[in-house]
Amino acid sequence: MAAFLVMVSVASATTAVPAWAADRSGRPVVAGIDLERATIPDLQRAMRSGRLSSVELTTFYLHRIRKLNPTLHAVLSTNPDALRLAAESDVRRLRHRSKGPMDGIPVLLKDNIDTADRQPTTAGSTALLESRPYRDAGVVENLREAGAVILGKANLSEWSSYRSTSSSNGWSPLAGQTANPYVLDRNPCGSSSGPGVAVAAHLATVAVGTETDGSISCPSGANGIVGVKPSLGLVSRSGIVPVSKQQDTAGPMARNVVDAAILLAALNGADRRDPITVDAAKQSIDDYTKFLHPNALRGKRIGVWREVYTPDDTTKAAFEQALTRLRKLGATTVEITIPYLDVIAANEFPAIRTEFKHDINAYLASTGGKHPADLAGLIQYNLDNAAIEMPYWTHNLWDRSQATTGDLNDPAYRAMREAATSAARRGLDETLRGAKLDAIVAPTNNAAWKTQLGVGDGALLIDSSGPAAVSGYANMTVPMAYAGPLPLGLSIMGGRFSEPSLLAIAYAFEQDTKVRRLPTFIPSIG
Repeated sequence: MAAFLVMVSVASATTAVPAWAADRSGRPVVAGIDLERATIPDLQRAMRSGRLSSVELTTFYLHRIRKLNPTLHAVLSTNPDALRLAAESDVRRLRHRSKGPMDGIPVLLKDNIDTADRQPTTAGSTALLESRPYRDAGVVENLREAGAVILGKANLSEWSSYRSTSSSNGWSPLAGQTANPYVLDRNPCGSSSGPGVAVAAHLATVAVGTETDGSISCPSGANGIVGVKPSLGLVSRSGIVPVSKQQDTAGPMARNVVDAAILLAALNGADRRDPITVDAAKQSIDDYTKFLHPNALRGKRIGVWREVYTPDDTTKAAFEQALTRLRKLGATTVEITIPYLDVIAANEFPAIRTEFKHDINAYLASTGGKHPADLAGLIQYNLDNAAIEMPYWTHNLWDRSQATTGDLNDPAYRAMREAATSAARRGLDETLRGAKLDAIVAPTNNAAWKTQLGVGDGALLIDSSGPAAVSGYANMTVPMAYAGPLPLGLSIMGGRFSEPSLLAIAYAFEQDTKVRRLPTFIPSIG
């Protein structure tokens, strides 16, 4: 394992951690700015005034990664060009040529997002260590155009949790098990575990995760941050190691709704390599912050969805308190059920088996460098390198996927996909229209469970992400409460391209409750 941990390199930040790295209370402070309280607009004001530079901010994060990552295992690699990108941003600012609110802001990427630079894109697997994408992913092109500093690549559940039914969220053979920063032996949840932990623990200002079903929402809830799973088509899927392009999307992960809104504006937009984004181009918005008002819940009708898998008593109580708060903020809550969940459950994952084989084969065929040519080659690679790749579980999901045709024109496959997607869309559309709802809320997660490698996490999850994930509709998570030291999130979902409304609702709730706390780094509890 140690051989792969050296991927996390901070070669450009070799001096001792400077005095401004943290104040005596342990709060993340740079240039006298408390990063826990600061938003991206606060950082931009500090940089415009000369109080802070992008180089100082980037150096702060590089030092913090070096200090905390050996415990958290949240970052796979840092970008050797990060300080150069930061310096270029500072020059633009001095010349009054800033590219906007993301200019000079350090961003971590989940390591299934291609960058055509000196960083690898591995999906957490040794099989892709020598792959070399020919160009940046669509979202990375947008971030570069916005002037963001690509700080590095974050750890993830290897292959975005699509390899084994016994896998543990947050583990990859390249960086080991990502630790929840609130209680270190607890699970960070979701395949976007590294981005979730990194944002919560101040290893970057913001991060970009990806979701097929729950991989942004659950790690956001479990790590006390804001996560946005955008509507399918709002954000480009090009250059992302896939699970299923029918459901995959990248999205923002941030400590507050303002930062999530700013990052979403930078990420969204048309990409000719992903035709669905061209069709959805009229839905792109260059400023989501204009929708954020503390009184946004007044007059809203919010559906209350309780049919999620086994929320525990603490989560149920926290959810009831959140509903009370929503009502005090002017919303009307309406008890609802979402129909057709049985149809979704019967068809989603059987359809994904075919989609994964098709999509991963297409990704590998279009990616340069040395790597297995297709899913069959990946399976053989794992067998040949089992001590590294399979010390805790096998690849039974891959075996099932390989056994399919991988043909997206297969009538049996098409029937399953149509059944799953149409059921999810009908279920949400009928519920939203029938009760005249602005959004639907549900718990995002139970308190994080103790990680036990090889046991599997499926029975411990709350499945509130499914309808939005399968339909391709918008879903987001905002901190709701704490169960002891462990965060709980509130999921807010709506129709397709309802991001402005969901962000407004989340902002009003966040500003009233101010739930989020700094991570505690407790070794273990209970």
